[in-house]
Parts: sequence; structure tokens; C-alpha cells
Amino acid sequence: MKSILDETKFIMKKYSIKANKSLGQNFLINEEVVNAIIDSANIEKEDLIIEIGPGLGTLTQYLLEKAGKVICIELDSKMINILKERFLLYDNLEIINQDVLKVDLKRIISEQKINGKIKNVKVVANLPYYITTPIIMKLLEDKLDIESITVMIQKEVADRLIEIPGGKQTGAITYTVYYYCDSEKIMEVPNNSFIPEPEVTSEVIKLKVRNKPVVIIKEEKNFFNMIKCAFMQRRKTLLNSLTNTHIFSSKDQGLKILNAIDIDENIRPEKLTIEDFVEIYKKIYE
Repeated sequence: MKSILDETKFIMKKYSIKANKSLGQNFLINEEVVNAIIDSANIEKEDLIIEIGPGLGTLTQYLLEKAGKVICIELDSKMINILKERFLLYDNLEIINQDVLKVDLKRIISEQKINGKIKNVKVVANLPYYITTPIIMKLLEDKLDIESITVMIQKEVADRLIEIPGGKQTGAITYTVYYYCDSEKIMEVPNNSFIPEPEVTSEVIKLKVRNKPVVIIKEEKNFFNMIKCAFMQRRKTLLNSLTNTHIFSSKDQGLKILNAIDIDENIRPEKLTIEDFVEIYKKIYE
């Protein structure tokens, strides 16, 4: 049996393919990493797998063997023909040639659950690094009926996504992911696991979607906008950030709110727990 490296080189030569830098393409050639992604996704025969950016189909091959159905969403039309020819004999594959951010995933999942023998839906992907955050946000904010998201992304972004709010790597997106998911690091992936080699280290993470959010909020949009505003001026204190972005109507109002809930007026936003932000939110909006 050909190694993943040999197979990738063969396919690239056969179809005269070069990685498209503008689409963030780096082809995975590390067997150990592929196995880690597949194993940690816990794929069963009644699962629908949504794979975003399958590229040459390195992961797809393994997904098709394990899942009830695999839907690949691929923007690069050159890859579509490769996927169709490579997996011609599989009857559990559907390919969508579109930008994932424009795909109605809610409708697709609903139809699959009604029409098929699908029990659970899982996202498994080696995501294009240049649009990782918008994709993750779409998957979570659209409140899709999915059980988990197992993805390989840039390590720096991954560490921020799976951090516990208030931890060292905390960013605005940390709170969104924590609100919706229980997350874990699967493995770090060195640059030489791809051709061409990316300039950054990668990481496989798994986000398990919670049955209900970790805190109760009436208006999620306002809540996450407040957190986003808190992080817009990273070097500033929380008080200054929320005053400058007009979340606090004035510095005096901000001081009153922070004093009332016993939060230090000199604290930086990344030091706050999600519960701290809930208390601030309630004082402003409720």
C-alpha cells in the first residue's frame, strides 16, 4: 500500500496540481496525524461527517470507510474532479463546490437527518488557515445540530480557541468557544507534515458542542459584541476599552458597575472569567 506521501505526490503529478497559496492549501502527508484526527473524531456508521476543504482527499478516504455519509465542501474546482474520480466507487460521498461560509449547513443537516439513517453530525477537517476563525464562528453561532468539531488549524489560533477564559492565551474568541463547547488539544503537528511546508506549526483540536451553553444570556449578540469591544484595544484596561467603544456610556458608569460587582478597575479583559463578563453585561443591559 502506498504511503500518504507517495500517494499525494502521485495525485499532484497526475493532475498537474500545485498547492494554491491564496486558498491556504497545504497537503497533509503525515500518517500519524491522519490517524489521530480520525481516531479522536470517534466516527461511527450512523454519522454524517462534514469535511471542509478536503483538497486531494487525504482525510476523505478514511472518513468514507468509517462514516455513514461524508459531505465534502470544497471551493477549489480543480479539487472537485480529483475527488470525484478518486472516490468514484463510494456511494456515501456528496461533494459541494462552494465557499463553506455561503453554504446553508442547517438545511443540509436537517435534510440528511430526515431522509437518511443519520444519527449524529460531526465536522472533521484540515481547515484553510486563512479563514479558520470565520468557519468556527459560523459552525457555532448558526447553532447547527452537530456533536463535535475535530479540526487541524494553526497552533496559535488553536491555543486561543481552547483556552479557559482568564488563562494565558485568552482572546475574544475564547469566550465564544467556551460558551458553546468543551474543548481539548489532541496533538501538535510539525511543519514537515505537509507539502508544501507551512510557515507555522499546526494543532489538532476537538470541540465537543455542549447540550446547553455554560452561562445563560438573554441576548447573545450583545453579550459577545461587548466581549469583542473589550478586546479591541488589547493594551488598555477593561474600563478604558469598554468606555472608548461606548459599551459604558461614560467612565463614571463603568467605575460604578465594576465597583458594584467587585472587579478591579485596572484589570485587563483577558483576566476575566466568562461569569465576570455576564455580571458586567447584566448591569449594562438588564
